[in-house]
Amino acid sequence: MTANNSQLKSIFFVSVTWLLSAMTGIAYASGDKDGNFNLAEISAGIYVHQGKHVDLDHADHDDIANIGFIIGDECIAVIDTGGSVATGLALKNAIKNISSLPVCYVINTHIHFDHVLGNFAFKEFAPEFVGHENLVQEMEHNRSFFLSEFAADLGDNPSEDTIIGPDITVADKLDLDLGNRLITLSAHPPSHSFTDLSIYDHETGTLWLSDLLFIDRIPVFDASLRGWLKTMETLKAQQANHVIPGHGTITLPWPDAANAQDNYLNMLLRETRKEIGKGTFMEEVIEIVGKTEKTEWLLHEQNHGRNVSRAFLELEWE
Repeated sequence: MTANNSQLKSIFFVSVTWLLSAMTGIAYASGDKDGNFNLAEISAGIYVHQGKHVDLDHADHDDIANIGFIIGDECIAVIDTGGSVATGLALKNAIKNISSLPVCYVINTHIHFDHVLGNFAFKEFAPEFVGHENLVQEMEHNRSFFLSEFAADLGDNPSEDTIIGPDITVADKLDLDLGNRLITLSAHPPSHSFTDLSIYDHETGTLWLSDLLFIDRIPVFDASLRGWLKTMETLKAQQANHVIPGHGTITLPWPDAANAQDNYLNMLLRETRKEIGKGTFMEEVIEIVGKTEKTEWLLHEQNHGRNVSRAFLELEWE
């Protein structure tokens, strides 16, 4: 993969328009200096902050991902840090309000800006940063892009040192013990991105999927449609009491939570293959495939066409 490809993937992701959605029935704990950083304890010792569904041009564009942490007896694992140093600091302050334990791990689920740019806020804990084995290269490829496009989100006088990649990488599976609390990290082949990790908490049966799962909003992918479908089949076979997506409603029954996404991705695969088989040109395929599902997904108009073009390029020579 080239640096240019990595930058193009990031550019696409951050240009997505987000719509407002509701979250109800969950108790919150506030954390930032203004008391506005809401956290939901969705299961014992597992706290999640639901990102705001706003446009990139919105002042809160750096706070759009579901991020949070898991508390063990000895230390805490943070899962994603948000899209700015400020969001990372808000999460860090929220953690300090809830627990005096140190943060021993910061786990990044993939490369996208809204999951990694808050890493710098956690340097004071001297944690080990953890990510997919491909994340080291992807962070290097995107470093100059992040610095140029997100300088305002990287604090005062940002430099390359402000963007922190992993110290520990995961090629397959990795168990981390937080003190009588075991979590298992799984690295996945190219799916939503080239750097996807999922996290499973054995104590509560919580499966943290990040952007491997989209709820309500149309799924988008940078890596492989076929790979994503295969990854989801593996994940759906895993028993879980709770599942946490990268954006949207933060705890849902599993595997039913994946049904809508599966239906969409399978439709994309099936219909794109059909049109390729008929010799239809890409421009026409974009206009034909999946138009009847326009009302089923938020942001269909903004993202569906690109999904079709990515599927076409992937399937054209299979």
